[in-house]
Amino acid sequence: MLKRRLILACSLVAVSGVSMAQTYPNKLIKLQVPFAPGGTTDIIARIIADPLGKVLGQSVIVENKAGGGGVVGANETAKSTPDGYSLGIATVSTVAANPAINPKNPYNPLTDFSPIINIAATPNVIAVHPTFPAKDYKAFLAEIKKNPGKYSYASSGTGGIGHMQTELFKSLTGAFITHIPYRGAGPALNDTVGGQVPLIFDNLPSALPFINSNKLVPIVVAAPQRLSQLPNVPTFKEVGLEPVNRMAFYGIYGPKGLPKDVVDKINAGVRKVLEDPAVRKRIEDTGSLVVGNSPEQFAEQIKAEFEVYKKVVDSAKLRLD
Repeated sequence: MLKRRLILACSLVAVSGVSMAQTYPNKLIKLQVPFAPGGTTDIIARIIADPLGKVLGQSVIVENKAGGGGVVGANETAKSTPDGYSLGIATVSTVAANPAINPKNPYNPLTDFSPIINIAATPNVIAVHPTFPAKDYKAFLAEIKKNPGKYSYASSGTGGIGHMQTELFKSLTGAFITHIPYRGAGPALNDTVGGQVPLIFDNLPSALPFINSNKLVPIVVAAPQRLSQLPNVPTFKEVGLEPVNRMAFYGIYGPKGLPKDVVDKINAGVRKVLEDPAVRKRIEDTGSLVVGNSPEQFAEQIKAEFEVYKKVVDSAKLRLD
């Protein structure tokens, strides 16, 4: 009798799993951005959301949940029901930089999520307001080193990639600039463009429109090589700061325990979206590189990036403000 019950229970679980995979999705899907509108994370999410909804047959809406350098939104995704209807945008800030520097981070980036796909990778850039007295890297470094504490920089939030990379830059150069954290790159950019803060370390896609309109001046980029969009701007590697020369990424994940069939269905849907030349162009026009890998490959990327930033924090003895 016990054996028959066990067999029946296993059969019901199997049927339930198949049923969920076959019927998913049958209602609206939420894609949470853990930052305020206007930053690169928000841009990439909105490029993907509408066409993904058409591929899956249900609307995908973007919801912004800012706070804590991305931690508030990421934690909400981690704590959501693993049914495929509450997804989040994974960034280096939320799965690597912030967890690496924050001992009180409320989630484990390696065990509390189901990685689905890395959408794109993007360069980062230090940019200054046009009134800043330096317009190239050599003069920029000389200016901030000559005036320790005079200048401040804006970031998407404490523990985010902009904060971490700038602190690493400071530790390697001996420069001192004050950190001004915001609730996302959008508000940070607004104040930098407005002149309230003289400089920012930001993802290129959100900063590029302001650079192209001469409202910001690019100083140095984190990228494998010089960018076609900014051919006269050196990389961190070129100026002797290779540890800072790391790109950001933007992927999709869900809470842990997301059924594999659902993960695979979302992954296949995003891959199909990324095959569209118009979507690829929109992403590439921001300065980003389309990725579109497997869930397993994205999980490995998250693990590798977290380990890199943990070493950065430990070796540079970085601490939260």
